Amino acid sequence: QVQLVESGGGLVQAGGSLRLSCAASGRTFSSNYMGWFRQAPGKEREFVAVIKWSSGSTYYADSVKGRFTISRDNAKNTGYLQMNSLKPSDTAVYYCAASDVNGYFPTRRYAYTYWGQGTPVTVSS
Repeated sequence: QVQLVESGGGLVQAGGSLRLSCAASGRTFSSNYMGWFRQAPGKEREFVAVIKWSSGSTYYADSVKGRFTISRDNAKNTGYLQMNSLKPSDTAVYYCAASDVNGYFPTRRYAYTYWGQGTPVTVSS
């Protein structure tokens, strides 16, 4: 069973940057995709970005395209979410997750089997 542990969240001013990490432990990350979601207070958890682990191909939500970059380091069994030009609307708890779907970029929660515990990100204005 894959265990995912996020880190790197914190408080940052608008316009600033943060890099989130998602370390997979328990076994080598062998899922097809690693995704990032976020959940703001009182809102549904929403898709942010996803990477195909084998090829590095990526897909982003429109709200973060051009500002966020998802990547992975196979040797370290770790995924990353680089967040630049942060806005107060990016404030949320960020979760990484693993999906074994095939043939498409998973953007729905139900497509993911394993989840991390989340790391909070607060962007002040």
